[in-house]
Formats: sequence, structure tokens, C-alpha cells
Amino acid sequence: MAGGDDLRQELLSVWEAHRDAGWPKGSGANEGELMTLDTVISGCMVYFLDSQGTLDPQRADILQGCIEDLDLLLPELAEESCEYFSRLRILATLLLDSTKRL
Repeated sequence: MAGGDDLRQELLSVWEAHRDAGWPKGSGANEGELMTLDTVISGCMVYFLDSQGTLDPQRADILQGCIEDLDLLLPELAEESCEYFSRLRILATLLLDSTKRL
């Protein structure tokens, strides 16, 4: 399935960019929550890679909650950190979409 391969390539590309990015300045009062979201989403990605491209239903639900939390926090972020966390949201969405395709 070419579409699935394209989605996986996009996911891996976004993961590589995110992994190589430094922690942004200007995370503000929500820095602790943002760190937690980053850790949880990154952990789901590592699990996805280690388990041959799948997430269990519990992790998929957690990922959906992370996306919802990011949707609430992104409008409050300073410009310099918005790119980092927007990419994190894209990563979470692609990861969830990749899991749903199975």
C-alpha cells in the first residue's frame, strides 16, 4: 500500500526533525506540562518503532489526549516555541493515523 508507505516516511521524517531539535525557549508557565507531553509523545513513537509500527489501544488513547492538550496550549505559546510544539502535534497526529491504518 503506497499510501501507508508515504505516511510512514512522513512520520519518520517528522520524528527525525523533532528528535534533532533543541528544547525551545519561551515555553512559559506551561513548560512542565509541555515537557510531559513531549516525553509521552516521544515515548509512544519509540514504542511504535520498537513494536514494528503499531500502538496498543491504551497508548492510542493517551496520544489522542496529548493532541487535545496541545490544541489548548499552542495558542498560548510564544513564537519561538510554537514551531517545536506544532511539529510535536503533527508527529502525534501522524503516529495516531499510522496506527489507525493497520
